[in-house]
Amino acid sequence: MLSAVTVSLVPEAKGGPFVYWDDIQHACESAKRLGFDAIELFAPSPHAIPSDELSKLLKKHSLRLAAVGTGAGMVKHKLSLSDPDSERRRDAIQFASSMIEYGSQLQAPAIIGSMQGKWALPQTREQALGLLADSLNELAVVAEKHGVPLVFEPVNRYETNLINSVTAGCKFLETLKSNNVKLLADLFHLNIEESNIADSIRKAGAKIGHVHFADSNRWAAGFGHIDFASIVSALREINYQGYLSAEVLSIPDAETAASMTIKSFRKLMGPDYDEDS
Repeated sequence: MLSAVTVSLVPEAKGGPFVYWDDIQHACESAKRLGFDAIELFAPSPHAIPSDELSKLLKKHSLRLAAVGTGAGMVKHKLSLSDPDSERRRDAIQFASSMIEYGSQLQAPAIIGSMQGKWALPQTREQALGLLADSLNELAVVAEKHGVPLVFEPVNRYETNLINSVTAGCKFLETLKSNNVKLLADLFHLNIEESNIADSIRKAGAKIGHVHFADSNRWAAGFGHIDFASIVSALREINYQGYLSAEVLSIPDAETAASMTIKSFRKLMGPDYDEDS
């Protein structure tokens, strides 16, 4: 397993769970100094930083790109992949497609989380899920063409009324036509929605494609009450070899959140973690 830390370039997301903000140069310098393997980027569009420029920056600091978020589609552009308005839904698919293509240039998958949207009358939940499935099937093909998986994130009940848990996510994936969609296990959301986080990960098995490494209060791992040892044990059991990415609040500040994250990561990984990986 590898370590990653989040960087947001989206002003409209201020106050959200991202460690570093606005200055990607500083974020990469700090991530490298602390010993992270990668960054996860939350950008307003593919044009925020050209992929060749990002590639040079990552190479300079010996970092990788773990994933790119698409949440700006919802936060900034108010787009949803389950929107009953076909034109708005098409705009959402096009935005997500552009982020898939952007991330793929650095072998990074795109994450669909908040862009799953919500349902509200007169639309039914079943109709919204059907539209979401159609959108994800289309995006999964785009991702496959670009050589990356599509990562879908179940989000807790206070943020969406569609897919809230990894358990529900596994069932939802079974309704899709594509097998190129993986689940994101966000430990903050799982702490709310799952009766046993480790068991839900074991049951999901190979469906897990990315992990957000956050504590129960959305602070860095070690500042809350989640039992990370049991979770890492479960991830090892399913042979998970992806990223534990810190999508956490920069509390009390970015440097402390990042430092605590990498300290917790190293403690959990023990001798299995090669800092030169």
